[in-house]
Amino acid sequence: MLRPILPALAMLALSNAGALGAAEQRAAPIDTDIPVALLVDISSGQTLYTREADRRFMPASVTKVMTIYTLFDLLNRGKLRPDGVVEVSKKDADEWSGEGSSMFLKAGDRVTVERLLMGITTVSANDASVVMAHEAAGSMKNWIALMNSKAAELGMRNSHFGLPNGYPDEGRTFTSADDLALLASAMIERYPDLYHHYFGHHGMTYNGITQANHDPITGVVQGADGIKTGYTRQAGYNFLGSAERNGRRLVMVLAGAPSAGERNRSARNFMNWGFDTFDNRLLVPKDYDLGRALVQNGAEDSVALTTAQDIRASLPKNDRERMKLSIRYRGPLEAPIAQGQEVAQLRIEIDGQKPHDVPVVAAENVAKANILQRIINGVNGFFS
Repeated sequence: MLRPILPALAMLALSNAGALGAAEQRAAPIDTDIPVALLVDISSGQTLYTREADRRFMPASVTKVMTIYTLFDLLNRGKLRPDGVVEVSKKDADEWSGEGSSMFLKAGDRVTVERLLMGITTVSANDASVVMAHEAAGSMKNWIALMNSKAAELGMRNSHFGLPNGYPDEGRTFTSADDLALLASAMIERYPDLYHHYFGHHGMTYNGITQANHDPITGVVQGADGIKTGYTRQAGYNFLGSAERNGRRLVMVLAGAPSAGERNRSARNFMNWGFDTFDNRLLVPKDYDLGRALVQNGAEDSVALTTAQDIRASLPKNDRERMKLSIRYRGPLEAPIAQGQEVAQLRIEIDGQKPHDVPVVAAENVAKANILQRIINGVNGFFS
């Protein structure tokens, strides 16, 4: 069911509205020969810019973000410990040490889980990814099944993973920009302490070998702290990145760039553009009265709706854009309803951006109707 927003809230939201119709997407400073680009404000849930965001592509080493997310889940649940020691097998060392990006692990090396994770996040170690897959799941088959299960849980509908490190695998590994933004958002929001501990480092040293992180924005763009580059000849140059300023976090994806220089330049310009072009503003305060939704088989025939938290949106700094807010729910809602239960969505539509929804909750309890109330409701329904 779609209901227009209350007049008071409409006035609040449309105070910045101009006379523009549906605006074309604003030009972003991305090289035109980069086929896939996406910029999302995960603080508000908005997509600020999109180019072929649902197009499938080979992520190359950006695959390792799915590996890290899966390992973070295991750490969070106590299935792995950072100080746990892993012994590198001869098989893994023979197959993967020095193969592409690497920690140059040797057979028999005893390395902590924390050090291996640092190797994956900081120097994109292919060998560390495989070693951790075997340690965490017992076999590569089990690990791949776990990765894909976690991707499905996140709703990554255009993704599949065939290896933990993104090494060429005849096309079994693919993803999309939309899916990578989902993954990055979940990793940052669910495991913030782990994210800040393992990402954003400029380099690392292992066994006397010092290597730099190739992340093009960390240390260059204000607030940037990751996340992962990727490259193979088939995939081109890819990047999944994030930065935070004043509590506002943006996530970006670039894929298929023809050169590292174009990817890195576009990544830096793209992220700065997102912060420079848009302001994050309060649209609706927490506990704001949004009106009522119809209720079926309840002690009351409607329930008050409210916001569970402040609702913010990224709005253009210099333009006056038309905005539309509406309440959406499948109704009538079925009683009983608990106070604080998510029962509807507030849809925010801003010219030049994809519409996005934020949760709306019940402001009160509504019990299930007793027999007498059901009879009265039925009579009222008949005459209405």
